[in-house]
Amino acid sequence: MAGLVCASRHRMSRVLVLCSRVCSAHQQIRGLRHYNSEDGGSSGKSLTLSTINQNLRNLRYEVRGSVPQRADKIKMELAAGTEKPFSKVVEANIGNPHAMGQVPITFFRQVLALCADPDLIEHVPYPSDVKERARHILENCLSGQGIGAYTGSVGVVEFRKDVAGFIEERDGYPADYRNIYLTNGASDGIRSLLTLCAPDDYRVAFMSPVPQYPLYTACFSELGVEMIPYYLDEDKDWQLNMTDLQMAVESAQCEPRLLVVINPGNPTGQQLSKTNMVDIVDFCHQHKLLLLADEVYQENVYVGKQEFISFKKVLREMGPGYNDVELVSFNSTSKGYVGECGIRGGYMEMVGVDSSVIEVLERYMSARLCPNTTGQVLVDLMVNPPRPGDESYDLFHKERSNILASLKKRAEMISIKFNKIPGMYCNIIQGSMYAFPRIHLPERAITKAEAKDLHPDEYYCLKLLEETGISFVPGSGFGQVEGTYHLRTTILADEATTDDMMDRVEKFHMKFLAEHS
Repeated sequence: MAGLVCASRHRMSRVLVLCSRVCSAHQQIRGLRHYNSEDGGSSGKSLTLSTINQNLRNLRYEVRGSVPQRADKIKMELAAGTEKPFSKVVEANIGNPHAMGQVPITFFRQVLALCADPDLIEHVPYPSDVKERARHILENCLSGQGIGAYTGSVGVVEFRKDVAGFIEERDGYPADYRNIYLTNGASDGIRSLLTLCAPDDYRVAFMSPVPQYPLYTACFSELGVEMIPYYLDEDKDWQLNMTDLQMAVESAQCEPRLLVVINPGNPTGQQLSKTNMVDIVDFCHQHKLLLLADEVYQENVYVGKQEFISFKKVLREMGPGYNDVELVSFNSTSKGYVGECGIRGGYMEMVGVDSSVIEVLERYMSARLCPNTTGQVLVDLMVNPPRPGDESYDLFHKERSNILASLKKRAEMISIKFNKIPGMYCNIIQGSMYAFPRIHLPERAITKAEAKDLHPDEYYCLKLLEETGISFVPGSGFGQVEGTYHLRTTILADEATTDDMMDRVEKFHMKFLAEHS
């Protein structure tokens, strides 16, 4: 218990320091906005490091950072015939299912093919329900204009109605299609919402978890918005510590505007308990914070008989006293069992948001014309898949079940294997597509990393890549308690590759410890 208390105090000391730093950063950035000939101004160039958007200079996205960038170069070296102690790079750094071999859902691809080329409807031997769905989409949803035409700025009405039906079936509470907006993947919707909530005022801040998906810190940097970090509790399966959350608000030098929650978690792989979710909704109610619920991994729940519970469902179960809570939730076709990252389909649902604010959001989205039509079609297929009795149902059910069962098996395999490696500890992967194990690094390794101007876990991941071809992301790219080190891996490689990958990680780790002890 004493250890947990000390860890909590240590986390909060970091919160105090980080809040102080982030709330002064905006003023410092503004102070940099002057013309400086030292970065090329005297060359007559319009664009220099001083004249570009200064917020972008601080933007980092480590999922595609130094380790993945080196992995790309190694792939080119292998293709050119350079000898390595491995034959290929295992790209476990990014949640990109199809790039790691996940097979597309047949029904989805067949309908998309017919929507892209309607002439095929009469000439290919696809199931009758595939052809019926394609005809319905083309004639009734896209008004006969096909997928190459603009749609409404917030998406096709019929698709939004299908999303509302999906949410109602999932949660057991009504959903209004007028509060649902289709987007180019969840990331685009999140960025739009954060832009809406980001006034030009350095006193306003957004609350975000640590560790967290670096999309959020990248967006904060882009928008020039401060971050109030709150730490997830690694000793309690990465649950949110409400005492720490309260202290983060009270000690902040900025005014919190919204609270980001990722559930199931990225990079931590946790599933928040319902009790924790109720506390979070109550916290947002007390502090008048908009709750941003990133729920793109809602199909990826692996432990026991646990099922995904949405924040919308929790909010409604808490009764009319919480009707003033503002909630925006997100879902995507990139994750779950669909895994279609490149098609860029997603949606967001606005709950309890003032109608005048929604009008502003719709004007902003209209200036971006519309989400891509193919992505909208895929969202509709995701929320309205084949049903029992449809010709395509049996194959769809088999493909979906096999994908999710294999992901669950790989989650269990990776959790167990990390915990068998000396000097590593990994919470059981409860959901999403990632593991975030803690690694013990010897002092000599930390000293070597600092000498190379690298984070210690970045140094570790680069060494791992060079010797094994395995591309992980250092935990420092997601945030972590000071003095701890982590790495993030996906669970997306096939089972044989995953087994081999973990064996190579163990051998490398033991060699690394011996070399740096």
